Amino acid sequence: MEQSNSKEWKIVEPVVESMGYELVGVELMRHGRECTLRVYIDKPAGVTLDDCAAVSHQLSGVMDVEDPIQSAYRLEISSPGLDRPLFKAADFERFAGSAARIKLAVPLAGRRNFTGILSGMQDGRVKVQVDGEIFELNFDHIERARLVPQF
Repeated sequence: MEQSNSKEWKIVEPVVESMGYELVGVELMRHGRECTLRVYIDKPAGVTLDDCAAVSHQLSGVMDVEDPIQSAYRLEISSPGLDRPLFKAADFERFAGSAARIKLAVPLAGRRNFTGILSGMQDGRVKVQVDGEIFELNFDHIERARLVPQF
């Protein structure tokens, strides 16, 4: 699941970090012939619309020069929101103790969806407690993961 090796990530990360933001994640989504590059940014005080506009402006120029996506695409800059997506192995450590929803690309024990409390990482496996049972999910098999907002 670690995206930091993708060509998009390698282009986006230095731009976002040089502007003082944390790069939370990068998603390249294809919908038929249309394509969207969604970049999640964060900062301690939270992300405003002006922050998203500034990053979009800066990143658009860099992406035009680097041209990593061979088709037309839409660039979206977003805050991670309350249901923050988890992209990096470090995210699962950072948010240990938080509720999360995880979808696997490869089933484990006959299931692909897990909702429970994160218990960190160990040996490339995400530990999540679901209904009192600890599951160890292979990080490389995670298709999507998000925090579950607690109100």
